[in-house]
Amino acid sequence: MSIASSDIVPFSEARTHLSSLVSEVQAGKEKIITKNGEGVAALIAADRLDHYHRLERAHIHLLCLREIEAGLADVAAGRHQDARQALAKIKQNRAPSDR
Repeated sequence: MSIASSDIVPFSEARTHLSSLVSEVQAGKEKIITKNGEGVAALIAADRLDHYHRLERAHIHLLCLREIEAGLADVAAGRHQDARQALAKIKQNRAPSDR
């Protein structure tokens, strides 16, 4: 859905005309509320917000799956090491030396 210039509403106007803006949102519009010329909030239908949240969660899950695939590929290619040994090495490198 594209945003038209009529969908960009200054905060002062939104405060004054909230009822009519809500009616427009119920009819399928989305509004961007601005303050000092900068977009600060969006007025959208509640079910649409739920849809956006579901999309965001799905995107996060896909990113996690990509990381898992990369990790499995590293293991299959032999690019891994024992976690305990790696942590011991890190701790050893961080320890103050007696030089």
